[in-house]
Amino acid sequence: MPETIRKVNVIGHLHPDTDSICSAIALAYLKNQSGDVQYEARRAGTINRETAFVLKHFGFDEPQLITSVRPQIKDTHIQETKGIDPETSLLAAWNQMTETKTDTLCITDDKGDLEGLIALKDIASANLNVFDTKVLAESSTPYANVAATLKGELLLGDPEAQITTGKVVVGTTPEMMEGNIEAGDTVLVTNRYETQRFAVEAGASCLIVCNDARISNVVLDAAKENDCAVISTPYDTFSAARLVSMSTPVASKMLDQDKVLSFSVNTTVDEARKTITESRHRFFPVLDEDGHYVGMVSTPNLLDVNPKHVILVDHNERSQAVDGLEQAVIMEIVDHHRIGTIETDAPALFRNEPVGCTNTILYSMYQEQGVKIPANVAGLMMSAILSDTLAFRSPTCTPRDEYAARELAKICGEDIDEYADAMFDAGAALDGRSAEDVFHQDFKIFSRGNVRFGVGQGSFMTKNSRKAAEALVGPYLKEGAAADELPMVFYMFTDVKTSTTELLYFGENTDEIVKQTFGVDPVDGIATLPGVVSRKKQVIPPLMSTLQNYQIEE
Repeated sequence: MPETIRKVNVIGHLHPDTDSICSAIALAYLKNQSGDVQYEARRAGTINRETAFVLKHFGFDEPQLITSVRPQIKDTHIQETKGIDPETSLLAAWNQMTETKTDTLCITDDKGDLEGLIALKDIASANLNVFDTKVLAESSTPYANVAATLKGELLLGDPEAQITTGKVVVGTTPEMMEGNIEAGDTVLVTNRYETQRFAVEAGASCLIVCNDARISNVVLDAAKENDCAVISTPYDTFSAARLVSMSTPVASKMLDQDKVLSFSVNTTVDEARKTITESRHRFFPVLDEDGHYVGMVSTPNLLDVNPKHVILVDHNERSQAVDGLEQAVIMEIVDHHRIGTIETDAPALFRNEPVGCTNTILYSMYQEQGVKIPANVAGLMMSAILSDTLAFRSPTCTPRDEYAARELAKICGEDIDEYADAMFDAGAALDGRSAEDVFHQDFKIFSRGNVRFGVGQGSFMTKNSRKAAEALVGPYLKEGAAADELPMVFYMFTDVKTSTTELLYFGENTDEIVKQTFGVDPVDGIATLPGVVSRKKQVIPPLMSTLQNYQIEE
């Protein structure tokens, strides 16, 4: 596989059911048994109670949520430009910019957290401000910075100490300096003993001796007695005077963190591009999930994107897929539904078989590849088959489904009948649940041409649990349709043991549509459909046909 594949997300459909979640986990496990690429099961929505029961029963955590597969900053080339210490001098920052060919550096603390940002223009502005004679003190400049900037040697003083008072003055003669030198000033001098001595005795906090000029012991002793730092530099007075302001720490000129425009590694490239076009900056810090600085990106980085790679399970309808699918590489689809509306830019492995459950197909794939199915994975796969086939009662159930489920039951050690009752009961429990929660627990959107509608389904082991769900969800259908911007919705309340569905619906002409589609007369907004238990096989195809005929007539 190409090196650009960071990992592959295995994803089921929106409003995931048990087959969708268990398929993602089972296929990711199968794929990870060979090759170097990492496959991760993901969920595209909140899991329902049935699925939660299954995962807990077999010891699995919920797959991590994924709401979009649009490329993110982490899918681009992040420039791993190291953060610099807040005490770094402006000159050192400028040198690093030159070496790395960048005009922006990030300032970080010892924990790697972003403190600010400094750009080349900030350094240039500081260098041009020749009248700011108090810059060293106002910036609390360490003596070590001054010595390093001037390529000098700190002969006297604490390198970690800071200049906190005074201004920068060029010492000439004692006569000219009298009245111009104040306590705490930083004074640049040359080799004249009288000038050096006068500056020290006038209260200078730092004496900078240029041209590597000799400094007498008398001056050094006086400096020590007056707590005056002494720095010797090879630069002449003119050069030293120009350079000394560049010793100030970057923290004094940086743009503070709360004003810095930064991106998370999880920010989408689309969002970052939009932000960059509205900004005057060229480089932007990138923070990891924990908020620590990891590097920078610029506009060119956002043009070279590694798209996300995905495998879709249990769906191939665009309306049922995660956001941004058109920007991802679909490597594979494993499904058991009708062929829908998803398109790919390049050939992809598409395994679509007329069976009752995606996990039945996965069972065959395990056998074909000679991979042993662990007991806990077998439990997930069995649960999905029982869920999708309503414990073998659905007309979508094939001999392959039942055979696979019974073989998987042997591996995980479950009694199918007892386990199926417990699983369906867990999914039907309504305690503490809202109408919205129950409505979306297994709800899919379908479209063909201009036809677009949603169909949900709940499966129940008892009449009482079914009627309770109808009473909760029925009044919500109008609101649910509006939330998903659907002209009509249909909801199947299926009694597993009697193989009967009561269909509730909402939308213009839906009463007449139900009559034509199923040949029944609804009573009080409920259509009773004996023998109808399969959404995929018994509800979607005839609904599509009726709705398309409506369009033709219009």
